[in-house]
Amino acid sequence: FKLKEGVKMKNNIKTFIESKGKSKLSVLTAYDYSTAKIIDQSGVNGILVGDSLGMVCLGYKDTLSVTVDDMIHHGKAVVRGVENALVIIDMPFMSYEVSIKDALVNAGRIIKETGAQALKLEGGLDIVDTVRALVKAKIPVMGHLGLTPQSVNVFGGFKVQGKDAKDAQNIIDSALALEEAGAFAIVLECVPSKLAKIITEKLSIPTIGIGGGSDCDGQVLVWQDSVGLFSDFTPKFVKKYAEVGKIMTEAFVTYDKEVKDGSFPEEKHCFTIKED
Repeated sequence: FKLKEGVKMKNNIKTFIESKGKSKLSVLTAYDYSTAKIIDQSGVNGILVGDSLGMVCLGYKDTLSVTVDDMIHHGKAVVRGVENALVIIDMPFMSYEVSIKDALVNAGRIIKETGAQALKLEGGLDIVDTVRALVKAKIPVMGHLGLTPQSVNVFGGFKVQGKDAKDAQNIIDSALALEEAGAFAIVLECVPSKLAKIITEKLSIPTIGIGGGSDCDGQVLVWQDSVGLFSDFTPKFVKKYAEVGKIMTEAFVTYDKEVKDGSFPEEKHCFTIKED
């Protein structure tokens, strides 16, 4: 296997929107330079610097403790490693809910200090005015509906959303409102496949599924989930494309053994000096 060579497919807001009904969009998360560079070379369309970094990088039990400074710190590193993918950064919990002014200030900081091309906000009808204000300020916005992790305490846990008629209709209405407000795409997380299909068909902007079924216009996964590196829990919607965690464990165990038995470093790993 080799990384894709000569990938020249600079993705942007326009290419995302134009892909609707023509080609599927692939998105993965990334939180550091080295990983972002590898993912970018693989040919994915988008890289999301998700507030999921709170769980998979910082060890929090949820995303609520992640700050704007955290997102900027990791976002800058990711942007440095990317040439082709569209980089989207999550606005973290309480960075846009208090007021539209706060949202604009925080969003402006993230975009200016990281160099990312777009931001993602969780929420539906309650954030439509904020999305409209950000878009008016020339900040592209991706929406996020269904299971919105920043609302985990309201939902009572990480649970599938939109399973009854009222909730499903609310998600549909929210999707249409976000599109009207100027969102260029919407993530649909942990919603029934049939609901995701209905929303995808109603919108003229792409839907990106994560536990939303195959009828979405694209898919996104947390990269550590997709390669078996994060083992605290594995959501139903995750497919593991490798077991990197096991490979790393084996490598570290071997390293520990060789250091302790003296077989590492070998002569070829050492530097020499003339005897005189």
